[in-house]
Amino acid sequence: MANELILFIEVIVVFSALILTKKFFGKVGVMAWVCVASVMANIITAKNADVFGLSTAMGTVLFASTFLATDILSECYGAKFARKSVFMGAASTLLFIVCSQIALLYTPNFIDYANESMTVLFGLNLRISISSIVMYLIANLVDVWLFEKIKNKTNGKMLWLRNNVATIVCNCAENFFFIFFAFVGIYSMSDIFIIALSTSVIEAIVGICDTPFIYLARKVVDKNAERREVLTD
Repeated sequence: MANELILFIEVIVVFSALILTKKFFGKVGVMAWVCVASVMANIITAKNADVFGLSTAMGTVLFASTFLATDILSECYGAKFARKSVFMGAASTLLFIVCSQIALLYTPNFIDYANESMTVLFGLNLRISISSIVMYLIANLVDVWLFEKIKNKTNGKMLWLRNNVATIVCNCAENFFFIFFAFVGIYSMSDIFIIALSTSVIEAIVGICDTPFIYLARKVVDKNAERREVLTD
């Protein structure tokens, strides 16, 4: 199966799962999604593949879903919950990094089969880890701020505009700065620019694809809200 088709399927599956999470678990579920997706993306992003001829980290769609999730929270529940979810996501990622490093400190016994693979996958590069958390935190907080700024300027109209501008600008900027801070001195500046640019193209495509899903999220009434309405009647 072509990588481009797999990417398309992943976008549909991941973004649809986020909408279902909102429907059945409400804002708490969407906030939890940010935590889970942040951790999963940091694991899956270790794998790279060519998509549309561009080298792409496999955590791209999950990372993009965190921006969609914060936009859904801002649009449906308010910026306060979106900002809170960003801090929760950063804390979850930090906890994952710490716990994975503690797990690697244990001396494996004779029946162990995972330690070698875990060492390769979770081996700590301090600069990359710090860059990942810091840029995730800054980019998502700016996304929430920019989304609200455009919403106020347009009087709540043109959801597609604030969603695309906030998501694409912040996601691509996060990608450029992360790759620069993580790999400066390791790769040449020309290589860093090429890697960042190719990844940003895919992220922009994925960002555009999330537009119909945020409209769907606004229409979907979560089950928790329905229960609250019954209790307050």
